[in-house]
Amino acid sequence: MCSTRLNCRIIVSIRRTAFSVQPATVWHEGLINSRKLMKGGCRLATKVESSPRVVGAETNLATIRRGFSRRVSSWDRTGGNRDYVTVRAGATVVLAEIAGAGTVRHMYVTAGCGNRLFYRTALLRMYWDGEETPSVEVPLGDFFGVAHAKPRFFSSALLSVNPGAPTFPGGGTLGLNSYFPMPFANGARIELTNVGEHDVVALWYHIDYEEVRRLPEDQGRFHAQWRRENPTQDARLDGINRTGDDNYVILEAEGEGHYVGCLLEIDNVAGGWYGEGDDMIFIDGEGWPPSIHGTGTEEIFGGGACPNREYAGLYSGFHLISNEDWSGKNGMYRFCVADPVRFTHSIRVTLEHGHANDLSNDYSGVAYWYQTEPHKAFPAIPARDGLLPRTPPGFDSVIARETRLMCRLIECVRTGQRLHFPAHTDQANALFRAVNVAVGAENVPEAIRLLDRLIQLAGLKD
Repeated sequence: MCSTRLNCRIIVSIRRTAFSVQPATVWHEGLINSRKLMKGGCRLATKVESSPRVVGAETNLATIRRGFSRRVSSWDRTGGNRDYVTVRAGATVVLAEIAGAGTVRHMYVTAGCGNRLFYRTALLRMYWDGEETPSVEVPLGDFFGVAHAKPRFFSSALLSVNPGAPTFPGGGTLGLNSYFPMPFANGARIELTNVGEHDVVALWYHIDYEEVRRLPEDQGRFHAQWRRENPTQDARLDGINRTGDDNYVILEAEGEGHYVGCLLEIDNVAGGWYGEGDDMIFIDGEGWPPSIHGTGTEEIFGGGACPNREYAGLYSGFHLISNEDWSGKNGMYRFCVADPVRFTHSIRVTLEHGHANDLSNDYSGVAYWYQTEPHKAFPAIPARDGLLPRTPPGFDSVIARETRLMCRLIECVRTGQRLHFPAHTDQANALFRAVNVAVGAENVPEAIRLLDRLIQLAGLKD
């Protein structure tokens, strides 16, 4: 058994990670003293006791802590049932403006838009403590784990995408959930900007947060950033990569904090197995070789060699695999809840695109991390066309038809009617589901054929 004596009051804690996840806590030098204990050769982290910490993703539900539970939502202030907001094309809507100190605990969003690509063209931004530049700047769908605007249902420790009604123009509705703790000491603002060409007709949302009188000083600020390289370039390194300079960059940040994971999206246009790329994480300005060097892409996300079946776990998953031959769109996530990657001055998280960067594909994704402020300036978010995922020829015709059906739905809602297809409801539901299957397979002619039948059933004329 290990023991130690210190002159200051300390907490020495050995607990299972599942019961003590504290992703927001930045363990500053001075608050933490890691010392090798002579007896038994153990190494314990000793932490100076401070005010109660705002912890996240914890299962110690029996602990009584002081705080005030709050929610900001889209509920109808008139007492009616119009519990949503509309985000017009080109407009920005402030979802939450919160004063004081606290921590966002949960976010929920579901939405309806005739253009199913709105998951890429609705931009989510979050600002903490009155800052002028956002700490979060990510397309809405990507933030919640929707890769390439191509939904897959999954549940993890920090994100989940749950089914809604598939019989809804534009791909149906999804229940998007985030459980990342997001602390703030002096106010928070969360907003959504629609840079797409079509209105987000209805956006329902909840932002659940805990209000406190004072935030502990060791709480890092939550950050999330979207990047894209389309396409990556063959670095022609002849199979030898001894610098990492040409790797795809997942995150480049400055300050003190810890990286807690990513969503990675690869549209494999080159074909074949794409995952021989190693991750390389450079900490505090170090050169090659980095402190953290992997052995392949699938290892990062917990898969066996060359996975071609979808799976989703608490901390890792390949939740989107379009084809068994690995071609097309793929999405995967890794959350470093038990093993956050800590940095004191800077971090550069990178990944080879193919072995020694020998493949040209479409790479994009989201990095999630906590750090002290100020943060390094984010790369500029591209214009609308630079956000959109690759789509097959003729896909604009699919969007035009689905948008037309959405306009019909809006008309019915505004006139107090329900969108229905007299005597053909079951048939229409089956057609909506078939459209989603065809779009998922990028079978544009079949999707158009099915949508034309739906337009007829809706009583719309050419």
